[in-house]
Amino acid sequence: MGVVIAIDGPSGSGKSTVARAVAQELALAVLDTGAMYRAVTLAVLDANAALDDERACGAIARACVISVEDGVTLLDGRDVSAEIRGPLVTGAVSIVARHPAVREILVVAQRAWVARHGGGVVEGRDIGTVVFPDATVKVFLEASDDERARRRHRDELQAARMVAVEDVKAALERRDAIDLGRPVSPLRAADDAIRIDTTHLDVATVVAEVVSRVQAAESR
Repeated sequence: MGVVIAIDGPSGSGKSTVARAVAQELALAVLDTGAMYRAVTLAVLDANAALDDERACGAIARACVISVEDGVTLLDGRDVSAEIRGPLVTGAVSIVARHPAVREILVVAQRAWVARHGGGVVEGRDIGTVVFPDATVKVFLEASDDERARRRHRDELQAARMVAVEDVKAALERRDAIDLGRPVSPLRAADDAIRIDTTHLDVATVVAEVVSRVQAAESR
């Protein structure tokens, strides 16, 4: 299977930025598993299915053809990379992602992706605990609520979506509650994960720490 680096953490902790940089540093492929869940959520919304209907959401997930490669997400051959980052999907993804039927299907897809690529950097919320419990290195990123809200607010402004930072923070709190409280694959750090608080760290420092851990693991 090759080297697998699992990077987990809540929204705004720096997962995507760190995962991409680590992958580039180590010449590995990178998978944003959140993009897969967002793509399924978009398909559920497009089908006008009820978000809390597990059977319907599972059937839609099973029927979807999702590709996540080089930062581009395709849903049934359509580029939805920008659409899945919009407010409708962002507000619904945690509801769809909590369904065991959806998670079962996407975990299989995530493992298949890693098998095809011979390893990689995989970021999400249950990578080190469920998807790849035997990953070469497991990392759990965290940051203060205020810092996470500031980062997400910046992302929204860059996407030309005008929203108050207080609203962003409230949305993060709602999503945290769902992710932490779901009965299947809740957001949590693996017992053997390296926990890094990114609140006051720059990206280069975090990346250097992760890369050094990977190199140490490979040398053992």
